Amino acid sequence: MAKKETLRCMMCGNTDSKQTPVIRIFDGLNLCTDCISYIDNARDTALKQEKAENNSKTAGIHEQKDIPTPREITAFLDQYVIGQEDAKKYLSVAVYNHYKRIAQEAAKDKNAEKKSLKNAITDASADDVDIEKSNIIMVGPTGTGKTLLAKSVARLLDVPFAIVDATVLTEAGYVGEDIESLLTRLLQNCDYDVEKAQRGIVFIDEIDKIARKSDNPSITRDVSGEGVQQGLLKLLEGSTVLVPPNGGRKHPDQKMIAVDTKNILFICGGAFDGIERKIASRLNTHVVGYGKDESMKKHQRSNLMNYVLPQDLKSFGLIPEIIGRLPVLTALNPLDKEALLRILTEPKNALVRQYKKLFALDGVELNFTPEALEAIVDKAIEYKLGARGLRSIVETVMVDAMYDVPSMDVKEFTVSADYVNEKLNKANFDKVKLAD
Repeated sequence: MAKKETLRCMMCGNTDSKQTPVIRIFDGLNLCTDCISYIDNARDTALKQEKAENNSKTAGIHEQKDIPTPREITAFLDQYVIGQEDAKKYLSVAVYNHYKRIAQEAAKDKNAEKKSLKNAITDASADDVDIEKSNIIMVGPTGTGKTLLAKSVARLLDVPFAIVDATVLTEAGYVGEDIESLLTRLLQNCDYDVEKAQRGIVFIDEIDKIARKSDNPSITRDVSGEGVQQGLLKLLEGSTVLVPPNGGRKHPDQKMIAVDTKNILFICGGAFDGIERKIASRLNTHVVGYGKDESMKKHQRSNLMNYVLPQDLKSFGLIPEIIGRLPVLTALNPLDKEALLRILTEPKNALVRQYKKLFALDGVELNFTPEALEAIVDKAIEYKLGARGLRSIVETVMVDAMYDVPSMDVKEFTVSADYVNEKLNKANFDKVKLAD
């Protein structure tokens, strides 16, 4: 009877025994259980270290030299957003200071680890200035670029970004979503990496829709207005909150994720429809009417958003506590004809470029005459839809061409002003105007 082969570990040299069994992985490679455990632990440690290194590169900006300057941020925003120079400046400075603050705190923590407790107490007075977070609120009509500005900043900084709608939020215990659930989408966008999410940007849209419904006390609760504003205070200021991983409502058996909002930048945006009357009242002007100084009044009426102040937001229905946690206030102006024309053609993702690309995929060169672009812009101004309305108008104009051209043997297609007017009339745009 042949003698059974004694296995020997190729790493440590131990022979097979009950205490340390040796396993044949494949021919030529035998490993004992101790060495296999060692390899598994070393692999797990290496993976964790690699993940930590990747997170340090992508989760946020740790060193000041990696932070783009305000001018560099504005130059990047110019590629995607036309006009709104004041808003770009305010946003660039606020974002730069925010991530510079994060870098300063990271450096302070790193130095604190190296110092002994005695040295830390001695040097505490040398660097005891804590820079507070500067959240942003943008006020402007629909279609002026509030969401696009926030998206573009997040793209430049390569940080997690989430857009949440304030209208779905209600107080705890009522139908709707809890305030903390707005951080769920931020976690989802970075695969639930908490460290990465804690350096992200959250854009809260429709912030004006949670304005206080009335100044009069009532027995009914304002669960989707002032109640939501009160709930947002702790998130905006910076605190550790428990977030439901799948959003929605909290329940006792649900496993929560702790998120520190101290380094999350909150950007709020809203149309604040009707706030012009609050501003006009404060400026002692009239939104409508005639007078001997009509030219001055007309100028003020067309630029009322430029004069917005925190007290106007308070008059609109935001509580003073939430206004204080949104210290950077900037306004976006309605887009004029020149700006809308530039939006159609200049940005990297301009509408005209998108449609030219679609036709180019079919081997057709698409051209728009200057008169055609002006006709499209005139309609957008007529319906007061801003830049967002350009898409629906161009889509209405181009739907027949996109339907017919792929089946036609043509190499070039030109859109003229007459073609634009013909398609808009066919779509009953004039009847829509009369209905309005």
